[in-house]
Amino acid sequence: MKEISASSAKKAKELLKQMSMEEKLYQLSGCMIFDIDETYDQCRNPLYGNYRSAGHFMHWKRKEPAAPSEVAARINQDIRASIEAQPHGIPPLIHEEALHGAQWGMATMFPQPIGMASSFDDELVQEIEEIIGKECVAVGVRQVLSPVVNIARDCRWGRLMETFGEDVLLSSNMGAAMCKGIRKNGVIATLKHYADNYSYGGRDSNSSDSSERVMREVYLPPFEKCIKEGDALSVMAAYNSWNGVPCSCSRELLTDILREEWKFPGFVVSDYKGVEGVCSSHHMTEEEYQAAALCVKAGLDVNLPAASGFSLLKKAVKEKILSHEDVDKAVYHVLTVKFEIGLFEQPFGDEKEAEKIVRCEAHKKTALEAARESIILFKNENVLPFDRNRTCRVGVFGASAAEVPLGRNYSGPYKRRWEAQDAKTPLQFLKEYLGEDTEVVYSPDFDEELAKGCSATLYFTTIIEGEGLDRCNICLPSDAMVQQVDGGGLIVDKAEASVFGNQEEDIRKMFHTNRNSAVILLNGSPVDMTGWINSASAVLEAWYPGEQGAQAICEILFGDYSPSGKIPVSVPKNVGQLPLFYAHKPSGRGYHYNENDGNPFYPFGYGLSYTTFGFGSFSRCIKEGEILISFVLENTGHYDGTEVVQVYVSGRNCDVVMPVKELKAYRRVTLKAGEKEKVCITLPAASFQYYNQGMKYGLHNGDFTVMTGNSSENMFNEFSVKIREGKIFLKDSEQKRSNQL
Repeated sequence: MKEISASSAKKAKELLKQMSMEEKLYQLSGCMIFDIDETYDQCRNPLYGNYRSAGHFMHWKRKEPAAPSEVAARINQDIRASIEAQPHGIPPLIHEEALHGAQWGMATMFPQPIGMASSFDDELVQEIEEIIGKECVAVGVRQVLSPVVNIARDCRWGRLMETFGEDVLLSSNMGAAMCKGIRKNGVIATLKHYADNYSYGGRDSNSSDSSERVMREVYLPPFEKCIKEGDALSVMAAYNSWNGVPCSCSRELLTDILREEWKFPGFVVSDYKGVEGVCSSHHMTEEEYQAAALCVKAGLDVNLPAASGFSLLKKAVKEKILSHEDVDKAVYHVLTVKFEIGLFEQPFGDEKEAEKIVRCEAHKKTALEAARESIILFKNENVLPFDRNRTCRVGVFGASAAEVPLGRNYSGPYKRRWEAQDAKTPLQFLKEYLGEDTEVVYSPDFDEELAKGCSATLYFTTIIEGEGLDRCNICLPSDAMVQQVDGGGLIVDKAEASVFGNQEEDIRKMFHTNRNSAVILLNGSPVDMTGWINSASAVLEAWYPGEQGAQAICEILFGDYSPSGKIPVSVPKNVGQLPLFYAHKPSGRGYHYNENDGNPFYPFGYGLSYTTFGFGSFSRCIKEGEILISFVLENTGHYDGTEVVQVYVSGRNCDVVMPVKELKAYRRVTLKAGEKEKVCITLPAASFQYYNQGMKYGLHNGDFTVMTGNSSENMFNEFSVKIREGKIFLKDSEQKRSNQL
C-alpha cells in the first residue's frame, strides 16, 4: 500500500489551516445537476468540492451524443468556474461511474465485470482499467465509483453482473488489478459497496446478518486487498446495516477496521443519498442533519450527491453535534488525496487528447480481447464450431440478437443508451462475417418456417435484471414486463424491461427442428437451464461481452477462437438451491434435497474448450516458506487454446471448521495444438492462514490437501501439507516423492 506522500500531507495541513468553516463543509459535500441546458450555469454552485460529471447528463436531449472533446470542454468549464470562485482555488473532484467503461458518454465499453472475472486474467483486467482511466482523465473525470468487490453468492441479486462472482481470491485479485489500472492515470478508484451489500433472497441493500467471522473470511478481504495492494484511495459506504448499525455511520467499519486496522489513507463517500437513508430508511435519527453528523463522526467524509449536504453539516456544526475537529479530520482526508493525485497541478481534461484516444483502435482491440476471454462454452455435442464453408443459411432468433450486447447496468449516460456507429449487434456482425454468400434470417421469436432449410440456427436469450431488478425466479423469463421502482435509474437505464414469448419453449422447438444449433446466453447472472438444457446441443455463456462482443461471439461460434472462459459463480439447477457457492462449510448431514443432490448444474471454475489438455509430471517442494508446484500442461487436441489451471486447498484438523475447498491460485496458459509447457505455480503461506477461535488471523495448525485441476470439481493431482507451530511441511510421503521427482 502506498502511503500518502509527506508533501501531500504537509500541503493539506497548511491549506486546512487557512480555510473557513464554510469552505471545509463544501469540500465534504457533493452536487449533481440533471439538466444541461441554458439554466445549467445558474443552477451550478461552484463552491462544492465534488460533482457528478456533467458528461453523464449532456447527451439525452440531443439528436447525436456529445463528442469526447465536447464533454471535456464542458467539464473544464465547470472546473475553471469552481477554481475561480473558491477563496483558495481548490479544484473539485469530478466523479463518474466506470463499471465496465467510463460512463460520462460514449467511451469504450468492455464486458461487464462478471465477464471479466470469467477470463481469470488479472493482467487483462488491469489493462482494461488503464484504458478506462485514460478515457476518464482525458475529459476531466478524476474519481470513478468502481470497482464493485462485493462477493456474490446468490444469483437472485440483480446486480451480480457488477461483481467478480462468488470467490474471495478471484474477486480480491481482480478488484486490486482494477484499482491499479485506474490509479496509474491519476484517477481515484472507489471500492463499493462497503460492506456485504445484499441479503436473504438476493435482496439488494438489505440488512446483513453476517457474523464477524463471515465478514472477515468472505466479505471484507477484497476491500482490504484493493487498499493494500491496489492502492485504492476511496471507499463507498453501503446502504445496508451490519451488526445493528447502517454502514454509512458504522464506526466499526469506517474507523476501527478501515483506518486503524488497514491504515486506509484515502476518503470515504456515501452511496447516493446514503446519509439521508440513515434517517429516512434506518430511522437512526429524527432529523437528517443529525444523521450527517453521525456519519462524519463515524468516519464517512463526503456526502454524495445532493447539494443539501452542505446545509446539513452547517446545521450540525451550529448545533454543536459535530465538532471542528470532526470536520477537519474529514477535510484533511479529501485534501490529501486531491494533492496526491496531482489535481492541483493538472485539474483539467485535454480536449484534443480526449478526441484522439476515446474508443481509439487500440482500446477497441483490448475490448475485443476481453470479450473473447469472457465467453464460456457450457455444452457442446460435436456441434461447435460451425463449419463456415458448409453454412449457406443461418437462422437467428431472440430479441437480444438485435442489440449491442452491453447489459443495461452502467452502460450509457443518463436517459440514453450507449451507441457508436461501428458497434455491431450480433445479428449485424454475423451478416458481415458470413458475407453475401450466406443468407441470414431473423425473428425475435423462434419461427419454425423461417428455420427450415437453415444450415445452423442460433438463439440469443434475454433476462430481466439489474440495479433495482432483483429476481425471485431464475428461469428465462417469458411474457414479462417490469420497471424499476427505487430510483436506480439516476445511473442506469430506467426504461421498462420486457420479454415477449416463451423463450424456453422456443429453445426446445429450435433444437427439435435443427440439432445443428446453439444457445447464446446474454445475461449478467446464472439462469435455471433445467427446462431446456437436455434438448440443447450447444450452449455458450456470453454474459454481456461489451461493444466488441458481437465479433467475439461469431469468432467462437465458427472456430476462429477457442473458448477459454471459466464460470466465476456456481450455476444452480433451480432457485431452491440458492444461495449456492462452492466454498461452503461442511454439513453435519449432507447437501442433498429430495428433488436433487444439491450440487450445482455447472460448478465454479467450469468451462469447455474446442481442444483438450493433459496434465502430467507433477512435482512440489517448499522453498522459503512457500510451496512451489510444477507440472507439464499439453494441448492434446487439434485447436490452439487456453486452459485456466486452478489450485484449491482444503483444510482439516484445524482450530475451526474450514470450507470444503477454496481457490488459492490460478493461471491462464495458452498453447498451440500439440504444444506442451512446464507450468510453475507458487502457493504463499497466506494460502493456509485462517482465523482461529480467538479470531486471530495467522498460520495456525492444520492438515491441508492441495488440489490442482481445471474446475472446482475436476482435479488432476493432489498432495498433503501440514502446518505446525507456524511452519509449513509436506507430509513425509509427499516430501519423499518430491525429492524423487
